[in-house]
Amino acid sequence: MQLFYVVRTGDTLNNIAKRWELPVKSLIAANNLTQPYRITIGQQLSIPPGVNKYRVKSGDSVYRISQMYGVPVSLIVETNRLRPPYALQIGQLLEIPPGVAYYVVQPRDTLVQIAKRFNVTTGGQSNPKYLQTTNELPSTALTPGMKLSIPFAPTADRGFLAYTSDRGGQYDIWVYNPRTGKNRQLTSGLGDARSQPIWSPDSGRIAFVGKDRIIYVIYTATGLIAGIDQLEEGGDFSLGWSPDSSSLAYATRGMIILYNATLHAAKTIRQPGASEVSWFPSGTELMFQALDASGISQLFSSDTNGMAKKQITRNTNGPLHDARLSPDGSFALYTTPGASVSIIYTVELATGVVHEVKGGPDGKNYFPEWSPDSLRIAYSATASDDRGYFTQIRTVERLGNDDRIWAISNCFSTPVTWSPDGRKIAYLSGCKEQEFANELWVLDLTHPVPIRLIEDVTITSVQWSPTPIMDLSKAEFTNETFDVNFQYPASWHRVNNERYEGDDGFFQISALLGSDSIDKVCHDEAFQKLMPYGSAPRIIKSQNPYEQSCTILPSADQPAEMKGQAAFIANYPSPIMIDGISYNYFILWADKEHIDGISSTVLFLP
Repeated sequence: MQLFYVVRTGDTLNNIAKRWELPVKSLIAANNLTQPYRITIGQQLSIPPGVNKYRVKSGDSVYRISQMYGVPVSLIVETNRLRPPYALQIGQLLEIPPGVAYYVVQPRDTLVQIAKRFNVTTGGQSNPKYLQTTNELPSTALTPGMKLSIPFAPTADRGFLAYTSDRGGQYDIWVYNPRTGKNRQLTSGLGDARSQPIWSPDSGRIAFVGKDRIIYVIYTATGLIAGIDQLEEGGDFSLGWSPDSSSLAYATRGMIILYNATLHAAKTIRQPGASEVSWFPSGTELMFQALDASGISQLFSSDTNGMAKKQITRNTNGPLHDARLSPDGSFALYTTPGASVSIIYTVELATGVVHEVKGGPDGKNYFPEWSPDSLRIAYSATASDDRGYFTQIRTVERLGNDDRIWAISNCFSTPVTWSPDGRKIAYLSGCKEQEFANELWVLDLTHPVPIRLIEDVTITSVQWSPTPIMDLSKAEFTNETFDVNFQYPASWHRVNNERYEGDDGFFQISALLGSDSIDKVCHDEAFQKLMPYGSAPRIIKSQNPYEQSCTILPSADQPAEMKGQAAFIANYPSPIMIDGISYNYFILWADKEHIDGISSTVLFLP
């Protein structure tokens, strides 16, 4: 629930924010204040989480501290379980909540106004019903003086947040659905406190290193889990999915392994000391960390056969960690040299120019992650004072400029993760001393009020699905006759070996004869005499230089009995033989609402 502070004489937004080390913009957003941002004595303000510790000094008393922070004595006493006569010890660390856990209803207040004012919103819309349900109100009527708990409502974001938790008694991979606020357990006893769920780009799979250093892949559509390898003791735990979501890259036993999670086949590249393996957007090139001839840690690139190896960095300092390629493949980032001091650097791959991120005040900058558009980095920066450690949730542009603090976590450090649209950042908080986090928070950079999604369970890592999937309900289709694999909505049923249908769509597959160019094959399919795609279908040729394919979309006058049929045609890597006849092209028919989603997962079997 949200905490409320009552404004007193002399208060300003700046000094209230400073009291708990909050960004002023976060305080403004939490209360939906408008310019010129005036506050009045007696006004109740929702206070986002900040640094809520105080180290007792000589001459302090509970009363003096309560006056300093402007919160009731009873609140400090209750929070810290102090007993009469409330004697304090110099150096004692007290928790100072920024207010009480309720809002006192004022004259003319309505549930609609309160929900809007304090961000009880779902999908960008005020959610007074959630406020009413939380407080078990029999009606929407309010009486001045009533005490209301103000909850954090599910945000209704698309996509899922995968996280590691022991909420079921053992460490496992769970997912949180922001649309419903529900949690779902994906594994049973396979995880480890260090497990980090890594989504595939199409959000159809999650890889993680679990108990006994075993690498697992979760197939989210079916719930099936495959154990694919076991890492060496003390090895690199980083995993990287290929752009087409088919293969997982990792380093172990002096090799880089490329494991195809569809075909369940592995390819190895000898590369002693490699770690932090990731894929370039082309899917034909890798980046990884390894030692140069002088024994200094560098970033390298190579093709997927281990050839054409190139050195990216000219590092002369300590080891490189957290190596990450930007989604567009134009930049890389890394941290160095280690845990006590960790500085983030970015490098422009075209020029080799390196940029330093100034980062937090103590030089402890962890968990850097690229935004989906490759323009910014989110990271956590550890800071400390006489109240102990806390973490600033920050973003910075890729050249190291426009570094901003957005929120505060009370953990020593926290992983951060971007929403699929790049507007929001999720992070962990709720740490006590140096223990694990027990809260998951999210904030919208366009309206930076932190919203708590999960509380009171141990959480060690989190990652947002990279695509805005609406559910975890895809199934895999494999047909060895047509040498193809792809994903489709799991609710659809099988009609025959080549066709599946559902209430909201369908797909069917086949192969095409001929050795004509892809342009002619697509044109001939689109403009058949019977006009199955209407009189003016659109042909969209793939811009991928590694794929010869097209998509055919119907025109408005397509016959209704065609059920919105569209098509995807692709050149087989090698012709296939069916009943002694050679076919050069694969064709997928599907309704126009699903053609792009299904065709984007097409993989040809070797």
